[in-house]
This record gives sequence, structure tokens and C-alpha cells, in this order.
Amino acid sequence: MRTDSSPGTLPAREHLPAVSAGTPVLDVVIPVYNEEKDLQPCVRRLHEHLTRTFPYAFRITVADNASTDTTPQVAARLAAQIPEVTTVRLDEKGRGRALRAAWSASDAPVLAYMDVDLSTDLNALLPLVAPLISGHSDLAIGSRLSRSSRVVRGPKREFISRAYNLVLRGSLQARFSDAQCGFKAIRRDVARVLLPLVEDTGWFFDTEMLVLAERAGLRIHEVPVDWVDDPDSTVHIVRTATDDLRGVWRVGKALATGSLPLDRLARPFGDDPRDREIEDVPKGLARQLVGFCVVGGLSTLFYLLLYTAFRQFGGSQAANALALLVSAIANTAANRRLTFGVRGRGGAVRHQAQGLVVFGIGLALTSGSLVALHAATSTPARSTELAVLIAANLAATVLRFLLLRAWVFPDRRDGRDPLTVPVAPDAAPTPAPPTRSTARSDGFGPLPQRPTAQRYAPYDTTPLRAGDAADRTWRDTTVQLQPVRPTDTDPRNAR
Repeated sequence: MRTDSSPGTLPAREHLPAVSAGTPVLDVVIPVYNEEKDLQPCVRRLHEHLTRTFPYAFRITVADNASTDTTPQVAARLAAQIPEVTTVRLDEKGRGRALRAAWSASDAPVLAYMDVDLSTDLNALLPLVAPLISGHSDLAIGSRLSRSSRVVRGPKREFISRAYNLVLRGSLQARFSDAQCGFKAIRRDVARVLLPLVEDTGWFFDTEMLVLAERAGLRIHEVPVDWVDDPDSTVHIVRTATDDLRGVWRVGKALATGSLPLDRLARPFGDDPRDREIEDVPKGLARQLVGFCVVGGLSTLFYLLLYTAFRQFGGSQAANALALLVSAIANTAANRRLTFGVRGRGGAVRHQAQGLVVFGIGLALTSGSLVALHAATSTPARSTELAVLIAANLAATVLRFLLLRAWVFPDRRDGRDPLTVPVAPDAAPTPAPPTRSTARSDGFGPLPQRPTAQRYAPYDTTPLRAGDAADRTWRDTTVQLQPVRPTDTDPRNAR
């Protein structure tokens, strides 16, 4: 896998800025190899459809990857006859290689590609690219496996397609439904950072691109398409399937070993709504539940071992009390560090004292259960005692988690100024890292600093919006795109 440095990081995802007239918003790439027969009708049909339905400037790029027939001449003739058509030629074969070259050289903010046979209904093109123009999504794919898709193809191709996507789901945990549909789009800023990490140059290219994008947390939009199989397709199914399985193995190995720097693809902090501070919404609850269950399970085993050991030397009540006391101290320490993420010695004594109160509540529950058991029968079996104690501990566990989360280790907002950090009287000031609460909700400046008696190190946290220059000059990055052809707003246009 490629591990070289990618060019920069992703900006915040926003609506594409307005562009000057004539600058293409969309660049549709058609990769071809020996398609002298289908190329001209495909390009003319696509051009007619975009002229009639697409409200912005566009470009059609024919990417010829080492054709040996008259395909280059047909592409050159189309480029000479139609202003919106351009052509590039590569000396080596490979659909992925052709897409990488065409997309890397394009100046359009939205890049797409489709197969030359036009198996996909062109009415899905605008729904495909609209989420990318609006800033809602990073990539978009057509799906033939959606419930609302209408597909006409033979049983062999249907079986291969579904089997391949099952392989992706089982091996790479892919959640997108159709990796092989030749109908995809990507934002140029995403492609600029993502493409250097994609190694394949053949048919596995877009599958690898989708897997890496999904693992990096980018948003993939799926569009159900109408698709008719091309019986004259020149794709070699067996060889392509073999190459794809090799690619699955290679990508899975790279993901397992961590050799892919996917953190470079993460959106900046604040682009994800889960980054926002929202009142009255508990944070980290799922993680805390998992940590508490793990610690609780280990503590229960520890408690049962202690109870069994202490029971050899005394009565059940004394053994239960001692086992609970020792396990409660260990449980509070483990939950403090692992479940609630409290580090350092500060407040440890108070936390243990509060944990002992929680222990007392658990002791009352378990001791009460033993009293009830001995009231029911004077000589209960040892296994019955253990079963009753396990049931009582399960009830005490739920209450213990609620008390630990709400009372012992609450998610307090202690009011300290997040813009500054205290330093020792004789130490050099050290800037504090920015936190989630440094910026006002309107995004136009830092929170006002509160007066304090301690010495604090100042930290410049005036936020820059996405697209702002380092010299803090501002520009509007959310202007709506405007039509660039007079016919788009002409009231005489019958469309």
C-alpha cells in the first residue's frame, strides 16, 4: 500500500463556492480502451443530456488508456467538434490509471466517471453529483443493489456482483452496497488527498478508494440506478474477479497492520456534528458502559474467589463483607482509570470514600438477600448461596454504575477558563492545546476570559473558518452556485 505523504489535509466540507462563467463545475471522465464503435454515440448522448438538464458548466473527458484501434482518432474528432469535450491519452492500460490521471489533472470541483456503454440511466447523474456540490457528501456512487434500483442483467453477473459485495462486507466490513457499478463521483479536494493512498490501477481502483474513504469516516452517498447489462462488454470476468480478490487481501492486510495513514483523510474538528457541545446529551455513555461491564465482570469473578476463600474461615456474612470490601476498592480504582478516564492522584481518596458508600449499598443488597435466603431455609446449599449472591450483585451493579456516573465521577463543568492553563510561578508559560469550548457558538471569536488570581499562559484561540487565509482575510465560502448558460434562466426555454 502507498504510505507516502498525501498533499495536505481535507478542508471543512461546505457548499462549493461560486465560479466564474465557463469554469466547469463537473468533469465527467469516460475511461476507454478500444471503444471506437461505442465512443461517439456515448459522448454525444451524454453531452446532449448534460446540456439539457445540468444547470452548471461541465466538461466531458475521454481518457484513452492505450487503445490500439481508432479510438484516439474518434476522441480527437469529438474534442474538435464539441467545445465541452477534451481527451487525454495514456500509454498504459488500466481503468484506475486512467481515472487517476484525468482526475488529478482536472480543475473541476466535482469529478465523476461512467462506463462508455452507458448501462446506467443518465437521469441518475444529477442526483449523483448534487450532494457533492451542496457539501453534504464526499463521494457518491450508483447502486444496482438498492431495493429501488431497476436492473436488467443475466444471472451470472448478478451472482458475481452480489458475491463480491458479500466478500467486501465480510472481509473489509464495507457498508456501501455496490462497489463495482461504473457510476461514481468525488469532490476534487477529497480526490487530491485520497488518490495518493490508492495503489490499484485496474478494476479494483474504485473499490479500494471507497474502502479507504469509508474507513477514514468520509461520507459516501448512494443513488439507486436503473441499469441494463451490456451483452457486448469486453470485461474479462474471471481475471477481473481474481484481481479484485487479490486487492481485497492487500487492502485488508494494510488495514490490519495499520500501514495506511487514514488520519490524513479525517475532516477538521468541528465538521462532524458529534464534535459539537450539546447540553443535556450524555457523552461517552456507550464507551463507559462497555468499560464498566468489563470491570464489573472481572470484579465479580474476583469477588467470588474472595468469598470462596473467606468462607473457609468464617460465616457467610463475614466472608461476604470482606470480599465486597476488597473487591469494591479494586473496582473503584479500575473504574476510575479505565471507565471514566480519571488520571492522577487528585481526588483519589474522595473517590474511594464515595466508592465505599456505593459498596455499602451493595453490601445492604447482598446481605439482605442472604438474610432472606437463610430465613427461607436454615441450611442452604453452597451453590444456592452463590446463585443468590450473583443475582443480588447484578441488581447492585446497575445501581453502582448509575451512582458512579452521576455522583462519584460526574462529567462536571467546573468553570475553569478553557482558554488558559495554570503554570507554576517560576515556570515559563506554556500554551494550552485548544479545546472544544474555546470558540463561541457563532464562530466569530474566543470566549471572554474570566479573572483569576493565578498566572495563566495566554493562548491565541481566535478560530479561522474553513477557507480563511492565515492572514485572517475573510471570504465567503458558502455562496450558492449560479447558472452559467443563458438558456438555464431563459423563460422561453421549454425545459
